[in-house]
Amino acid sequence: MNLLDQLAGRADQAEAFTIREETTIVGFKANDLRSAEVSESSGASLRVLVDGRLGFAGTTASGPEAHAQLVENVLASAAYGDEIPLVFPASQPSTPVQVYDADLAALSIPRLVELGREIIDIIRQAEPDVHVEIDLRREVGQWEVCNTTGLRVGDERSTLSVNVTAERVREDDILIVFDYFSTVTLAEGDTPLDFARDIAQRLKLARRDAQLTSGAMPVLFSPRGAVVLALPLSPALSGKNVLHGVSPLAGRVGEPMFDRRLTVVDDGTLNGRPGSASHDDEGVPHRRYTLIEDGVLRGFLYDLKTAAQSGPGVTSTGHGARGIFSPPSPAATNTLFAGGDTALSDILAQMDRGLLVESALGLGQGNILSGAFSNTLGLAYAVEHGEIIGRVKDVSIAGNIYQDLQHIQDISREGAWVYGSTWLPFILLAELNVSTKG
Repeated sequence: MNLLDQLAGRADQAEAFTIREETTIVGFKANDLRSAEVSESSGASLRVLVDGRLGFAGTTASGPEAHAQLVENVLASAAYGDEIPLVFPASQPSTPVQVYDADLAALSIPRLVELGREIIDIIRQAEPDVHVEIDLRREVGQWEVCNTTGLRVGDERSTLSVNVTAERVREDDILIVFDYFSTVTLAEGDTPLDFARDIAQRLKLARRDAQLTSGAMPVLFSPRGAVVLALPLSPALSGKNVLHGVSPLAGRVGEPMFDRRLTVVDDGTLNGRPGSASHDDEGVPHRRYTLIEDGVLRGFLYDLKTAAQSGPGVTSTGHGARGIFSPPSPAATNTLFAGGDTALSDILAQMDRGLLVESALGLGQGNILSGAFSNTLGLAYAVEHGEIIGRVKDVSIAGNIYQDLQHIQDISREGAWVYGSTWLPFILLAELNVSTKG
């Protein structure tokens, strides 16, 4: 008897979410192979509505006894749950999305070891003294959500992710370059070796030291550096934070909040991206959803519960994300900041003297909802007369995205996927406060 059958006659509505994953991890430390392991996990969670109250429970245990206990737990939870007019969705048309690649799913431990060594070789060719730490993770899994309206959807998916930390120590100078790559398919787009070549290029540019004087100046953010600007937008665009009254964008839909060059969309229907799927974790179809258009705020991300709590006219945008032990809440899928029309070389040519931000330390610390940022830079370069002249050390930047993103000087047509789920171009701000030591 399946989980929904066990709830028949005991709940007004019921939903079951199940997931199964196999994970292979190969790890390198200080340029050498250190570990290889394979693990499997599975679990199930239930939500029910009983007399208008919502209950939730999850388990990683399997078998009839564990599932019977899960049913009792979710019913007990509903007795004290939120009273909410939530309706689980029926089946709706959706866009087929490629999130499984048989070649990626078949990657063996020997091939992952070989791939790790290839990445290390590429990086060390650029900087022989560097120590490289890598985690390569191959995941293959299935998820499914079904409910008492008759909905039954799910996906089989494969993912390859690569975490790289490259550390170079020269006397009292420590340079650390960290990056993350993720893909669902090996058939198209960037590859792990392209990713390694990009890290190698950053290390080459950091060979020469340069000096910079404190002050307000043009600052160009690379796609990785632009996370400083993008990160505060993520919680501000969550319908949950709007509901709780803590988003600075609440009540501003339809207003021009940013420079007209800024357009941000969320798209869970992109083939080959880790954030994609045919549906969200509640069975609502994914779609391309505009958050900011030409600087104008257009909407927020909602799951079913947050939408139901937000009042009439608010519906799920297909952004419910969950875990076995965490109920759904709004979360982005693949976030894209639209590129501009200007080539990166032409943007650099605009800079007589300025800073190129490659990475920042302390991301996510402090009250990011306010939009304020103050970060020491992990890697940054001085730009003079349109040329990158070398790495600058002991540099920090400060600002507030709700002011600074109103005055964007230019956006590149080139860009990159950052941390697997956000596509960002190069963003040039005409003026930002930069502080240096000495």
